[in-house]
Amino acid sequence: MQKVYLRKPKAPADYTNQQANKILHFSLQDSLPAGHIMVLNTTFGTLSYLACDELHIPRLLKQEQFTNTEMNVLLPLLELFPYYCPYEVLYANFYSGGKASEADITRAREHLEEAMEEGNWDQEMRPVRCALSRTRLKMRSFNVDISSILATGYILLISGQPDEEEEYAEPRKAVVAGRR
Repeated sequence: MQKVYLRKPKAPADYTNQQANKILHFSLQDSLPAGHIMVLNTTFGTLSYLACDELHIPRLLKQEQFTNTEMNVLLPLLELFPYYCPYEVLYANFYSGGKASEADITRAREHLEEAMEEGNWDQEMRPVRCALSRTRLKMRSFNVDISSILATGYILLISGQPDEEEEYAEPRKAVVAGRR
């Protein structure tokens, strides 16, 4: 005989609060045009660029999917914008699953200082730099660059609003050249 398990449904308010923590909105300190916003869904790892038209209807202009490791380095960069993100913050978030506490950041700072003294800095930072490199490539579609600041950390640089997705843009005619 099969057992039946009953689950107590969550209250709508609980569900709403949980979802609010998983979807983060970034105006990037007014670096984006009025009515434009970046929305990060931390559950699915998607960063979306939305723009509202004259009727205040949001329209998706660009979207990228990020892996967990890419999310771990992207989130502190977005949260600290327009300021730079120190190496120890990226390192701590990378190794704590994106949820670094102040204690984690302090430990990361001490660990990286020891690595610098021992000459292991590059080996310690290599996985973080690889994740940043992949994240940088994806962020370029939003016209956002991740720039290195020597001996300090990384910073987001905004170079304009992203181009519209192909499906929203004017269709292009393909020209096929024939051979003889």
